Amino acid sequence: MQPEEILILVAKGDKSAFGQLYALFKDKVYNTSISYLQQENDAEEVTQDVFVEVYHNAGSYKGGASVSTWIYKITVNKCLDRIRYNNRQKRFSFITSIFNKDTGSLQHDKPHFEHPGVGAENRERAAMLFNAIRQLPENQQSAFILKQVEGLSQREISQIMDMGEKAVESLLQRAKANLRKILSDYYNSNEGL
Repeated sequence: MQPEEILILVAKGDKSAFGQLYALFKDKVYNTSISYLQQENDAEEVTQDVFVEVYHNAGSYKGGASVSTWIYKITVNKCLDRIRYNNRQKRFSFITSIFNKDTGSLQHDKPHFEHPGVGAENRERAAMLFNAIRQLPENQQSAFILKQVEGLSQREISQIMDMGEKAVESLLQRAKANLRKILSDYYNSNEGL
Protein backbone atom coordinates (compact mmCIF):
# COMPACT_ATOMS: atom_id res chain seq x y z
CA MET A 1 0.00 0.00 0.00
CA GLN A 2 1.23 3.50 -0.86
CA PRO A 3 1.79 6.08 1.92
CA GLU A 4 -1.09 8.19 0.56
CA GLU A 5 -3.47 5.23 0.89
CA ILE A 6 -2.21 4.51 4.39
CA LEU A 7 -2.74 8.16 5.37
CA ILE A 8 -6.34 8.02 4.16
CA LEU A 9 -6.91 5.05 6.49
CA VAL A 10 -5.21 6.92 9.34
CA ALA A 11 -7.58 9.85 8.74
CA LYS A 12 -10.46 7.39 9.21
CA GLY A 13 -9.04 6.35 12.59
CA ASP A 14 -7.38 3.07 11.54
CA LYS A 15 -4.77 2.42 14.24
CA SER A 16 -3.03 -0.39 12.36
CA ALA A 17 -2.59 1.95 9.37
CA PHE A 18 -1.07 4.49 11.76
CA GLY A 19 1.34 1.78 12.94
CA GLN A 20 2.32 1.16 9.30
CA LEU A 21 2.84 4.87 8.68
CA TYR A 22 4.93 5.14 11.84
CA ALA A 23 7.08 2.17 10.79
CA LEU A 24 7.64 3.72 7.35
CA PHE A 25 8.71 7.16 8.57
CA LYS A 26 9.97 6.92 12.18
CA ASP A 27 13.65 6.60 11.24
CA LYS A 28 13.52 9.55 8.82
CA VAL A 29 11.76 11.72 11.38
CA TYR A 30 14.17 10.76 14.17
CA ASN A 31 17.28 11.25 11.99
CA THR A 32 16.11 14.67 10.86
CA SER A 33 15.28 15.60 14.45
CA ILE A 34 18.65 14.50 15.83
CA SER A 35 20.43 16.45 13.09
CA TYR A 36 18.62 19.62 14.12
CA LEU A 37 18.45 19.21 17.88
CA GLN A 38 21.65 17.31 18.68
CA GLN A 39 20.04 15.87 21.80
CA GLU A 40 18.61 12.35 21.82
CA ASN A 41 15.85 13.15 24.34
CA ASP A 42 14.71 16.19 22.35
CA ALA A 43 14.79 14.21 19.09
CA GLU A 44 12.71 11.42 20.64
CA GLU A 45 10.16 13.91 21.97
CA VAL A 46 9.93 15.72 18.64
CA THR A 47 9.49 12.39 16.86
CA GLN A 48 6.54 11.64 19.15
CA ASP A 49 5.14 15.15 18.61
CA VAL A 50 5.40 14.75 14.83
CA PHE A 51 3.43 11.51 14.82
CA VAL A 52 0.80 12.91 17.18
CA GLU A 53 0.33 15.80 14.74
CA VAL A 54 0.29 13.42 11.76
CA TYR A 55 -2.40 11.34 13.47
CA HIS A 56 -4.56 14.33 14.37
CA ASN A 57 -4.13 16.09 11.02
CA ALA A 58 -4.18 13.16 8.61
CA GLY A 59 -7.55 14.35 7.32
CA SER A 60 -6.11 17.75 6.41
CA TYR A 61 -3.52 16.29 4.03
CA LYS A 62 -4.34 17.75 0.61
CA GLY A 63 -2.11 15.62 -1.61
CA GLY A 64 -0.21 18.54 -3.21
CA ALA A 65 3.09 17.01 -2.11
CA SER A 66 4.02 13.47 -1.20
CA VAL A 67 3.23 12.15 2.28
CA SER A 68 6.97 12.00 2.87
CA THR A 69 7.34 15.71 2.09
CA TRP A 70 4.34 16.54 4.30
CA ILE A 71 5.87 14.61 7.22
CA TYR A 72 9.30 16.21 6.67
CA LYS A 73 7.65 19.63 6.74
CA ILE A 74 5.97 18.84 10.07
CA THR A 75 9.30 17.52 11.39
CA VAL A 76 11.27 20.60 10.38
CA ASN A 77 8.66 22.91 11.94
CA LYS A 78 8.61 20.90 15.19
CA CYS A 79 12.43 20.94 15.32
CA LEU A 80 12.60 24.68 14.78
CA ASP A 81 9.93 25.20 17.44
CA ARG A 82 11.94 23.05 19.88
CA ILE A 83 15.15 24.97 19.12
CA ARG A 84 13.35 28.26 19.81
CA TYR A 85 11.89 26.84 23.03
CA ASN A 86 15.29 25.53 24.16
CA ASN A 87 16.91 28.89 23.40
CA ARG A 88 14.27 30.69 25.48
CA GLN A 89 14.89 28.24 28.33
CA LYS A 90 18.65 28.77 28.11
CA ARG A 91 18.24 32.56 28.21
CA PHE A 92 15.96 32.27 31.23
CA SER A 93 18.39 29.93 32.99
CA PHE A 94 21.26 32.25 32.18
CA ILE A 95 19.46 35.23 33.61
CA THR A 96 18.37 33.46 36.81
CA SER A 97 21.56 31.58 37.53
CA ILE A 98 24.72 32.50 35.66
CA PHE A 99 27.34 30.97 37.91
CA ASN A 100 27.54 27.88 40.10
CA LYS A 101 27.43 28.97 43.76
CA ASP A 102 30.09 26.48 44.85
CA THR A 103 32.69 26.65 42.06
CA GLY A 104 32.02 30.05 40.51
CA SER A 105 32.06 28.45 37.05
CA LEU A 106 29.39 28.71 34.39
CA GLN A 107 26.58 26.26 35.05
CA HIS A 108 25.08 25.99 31.59
CA ASP A 109 27.82 24.80 29.28
CA LYS A 110 26.61 23.42 25.98
CA PRO A 111 26.79 19.62 26.05
CA HIS A 112 29.04 17.78 23.63
CA PHE A 113 27.03 16.25 20.81
CA GLU A 114 27.76 13.00 18.99
CA HIS A 115 25.48 12.09 16.09
CA PRO A 116 24.54 8.40 16.46
CA GLY A 117 25.03 7.74 12.74
CA VAL A 118 28.69 8.79 12.75
CA GLY A 119 31.51 6.28 13.23
CA ALA A 120 33.92 6.68 16.13
CA GLU A 121 36.80 7.75 13.87
CA ASN A 122 34.80 10.71 12.52
CA ARG A 123 33.01 11.88 15.67
CA GLU A 124 35.24 14.85 16.40
CA ARG A 125 34.86 16.19 12.85
CA ALA A 126 31.11 15.52 12.87
CA ALA A 127 30.68 17.32 16.21
CA MET A 128 32.58 20.29 14.78
CA LEU A 129 30.42 20.26 11.63
CA PHE A 130 27.14 20.05 13.56
CA ASN A 131 28.30 22.87 15.83
CA ALA A 132 29.02 24.95 12.72
CA ILE A 133 25.62 24.06 11.21
CA ARG A 134 23.94 25.32 14.40
CA GLN A 135 25.56 28.72 13.78
CA LEU A 136 23.85 29.13 10.39
CA PRO A 137 20.65 31.15 10.01
CA GLU A 138 17.55 28.96 10.43
CA ASN A 139 16.63 28.74 6.74
CA GLN A 140 20.20 27.89 5.68
CA GLN A 141 20.40 25.31 8.44
CA SER A 142 17.17 23.68 7.25
CA ALA A 143 18.20 23.59 3.60
CA PHE A 144 21.65 22.21 4.41
CA ILE A 145 20.41 19.48 6.77
CA LEU A 146 17.67 18.37 4.39
CA LYS A 147 20.08 18.25 1.43
CA GLN A 148 23.37 17.05 2.89
CA VAL A 149 22.27 14.99 5.90
CA GLU A 150 18.90 13.68 4.72
CA GLY A 151 19.79 13.51 1.02
CA LEU A 152 16.59 15.13 -0.25
CA SER A 153 16.34 16.71 -3.69
CA GLN A 154 16.08 20.47 -4.11
CA ARG A 155 12.52 19.95 -5.33
CA GLU A 156 11.56 18.13 -2.11
CA ILE A 157 13.29 20.78 -0.03
CA SER A 158 11.46 23.55 -1.89
CA GLN A 159 8.13 21.86 -1.09
CA ILE A 160 9.05 21.40 2.57
CA MET A 161 10.27 24.98 2.96
CA ASP A 162 7.54 26.56 0.77
CA MET A 163 9.94 28.28 -1.61
CA GLY A 164 11.19 27.92 -5.17
CA GLU A 165 14.00 25.59 -6.15
CA LYS A 166 16.23 28.55 -7.09
CA ALA A 167 15.74 29.99 -3.59
CA VAL A 168 16.76 26.62 -2.10
CA GLU A 169 19.82 26.54 -4.36
CA SER A 170 20.77 30.01 -3.16
CA LEU A 171 20.30 29.01 0.49
CA LEU A 172 22.51 25.96 -0.03
CA GLN A 173 25.25 28.05 -1.64
CA ARG A 174 25.15 30.59 1.20
CA ALA A 175 25.10 27.79 3.80
CA LYS A 176 28.17 26.16 2.26
CA ALA A 177 30.00 29.51 2.07
CA ASN A 178 29.14 30.29 5.69
CA LEU A 179 30.21 26.82 6.82
CA ARG A 180 33.54 27.20 4.98
CA LYS A 181 34.11 30.49 6.80
CA ILE A 182 33.07 29.15 10.22
CA LEU A 183 35.20 26.03 9.86
CA SER A 184 38.22 27.87 8.42
CA ASP A 185 38.01 30.38 11.29
CA TYR A 186 37.95 27.43 13.71
CA TYR A 187 40.92 25.69 12.09
CA ASN A 188 42.90 28.94 11.80
CA SER A 189 42.34 29.77 15.47
CA ASN A 190 43.33 26.26 16.58
CA GLU A 191 46.48 25.84 14.46
CA GLY A 192 48.72 26.91 17.31
CA LEU A 193 47.42 24.20 19.66
